[in-house]
Amino acid sequence: MAVLTRAGRARPRGAGFELAVWYLIRLTGLALFVLALAHFSITHFVWDPAEQTSAWIFDERWGGLFWRTLDWLMLQMVVFHAFLGMRTVIGDYVKGGWRTAALMTLYLLAFVVFALGTLAVMSMPVGPVP
Repeated sequence: MAVLTRAGRARPRGAGFELAVWYLIRLTGLALFVLALAHFSITHFVWDPAEQTSAWIFDERWGGLFWRTLDWLMLQMVVFHAFLGMRTVIGDYVKGGWRTAALMTLYLLAFVVFALGTLAVMSMPVGPVP
């Protein structure tokens, strides 16, 4: 018998892969809450939004490895959380061979978005541009 949570989705029994996914989607949701709140606070309370230009973002925000890593982590948590959520939806509503095709498409799309996001955030030079 599955244990129901307050969200209404049953927690998988046993200690297998599905239980790990069940916990991971909750952990990525919590991480997104913290990271998004930190991002909003930094961009709206710590620095004045009226002074934020593209040059400010490039020099100040993404000029340091710490802020770039924080933004990359938030982007990857979004991708991972969305991937796990769509995996659950596909598992619930798609049957047969279509499920396999949809999951393979989802895996490929998640990998491409992960790689493009990493490339976009990490490929810019660190430090102010002369």
